[in-house]
Amino acid sequence: MTSFFYRKARKAIRLLPPILFASALLFLGAGCGTPSSAGFPDQPTNAAVSSDPTALVPGDVIRLEFPGAPELSQSQRIRPDGRITLPILGEVSAAGETFAAFQKELETKYNSQLKNSEVLISLDSSSTRTITVDGAVRNGGSIPCEHPLTAFEAIMMAGGFTDDADMRKVQVIRLINGTDRSVFVDLRAAMHGNPAPPLKVQAGDIIYVPDKLF
Repeated sequence: MTSFFYRKARKAIRLLPPILFASALLFLGAGCGTPSSAGFPDQPTNAAVSSDPTALVPGDVIRLEFPGAPELSQSQRIRPDGRITLPILGEVSAAGETFAAFQKELETKYNSQLKNSEVLISLDSSSTRTITVDGAVRNGGSIPCEHPLTAFEAIMMAGGFTDDADMRKVQVIRLINGTDRSVFVDLRAAMHGNPAPPLKVQAGDIIYVPDKLF
């Protein structure tokens, strides 16, 4: 019965104007299951997402020193896709990596290419680390993130929710290993002062608050 209703509803909404058609599809899709409140990969369900201030983010300029091949030493800005282009190796993903992990990864990759594969990585300069908050908030845009924040705190810094905000399905998007990953969090409890597991965000994250459909 449910599948029959779903097929009939899908057929009916094809006659709607484009904007209403998209909204209706989103509504039907939401009916197939509730948004996940799990953390990002390797995070337990409903646990706070680790916000590592030493993690590299797009826009960071890193200095790479090659003691065994100084002619390869250079500075690279991490592109919006989270990657940099290195001599011999070509493109590698950097965003989301800690300095220590990225350094170890590069030394492993260069091991078969250089006699001395040691690589020293430091932050040459950094863009202003920010989080983007958009959608049904009062002052959307970039907010500073020089220390760990929760999704709720970031939204409050963006002026808070609008009256039409759907606090049940707040989406947090993070670039991990060159791929955008999303999790959803229900912030109704936090908004009403009730206990709720926090979802920590970090520089480079995007938080999107949708409007209520009805």
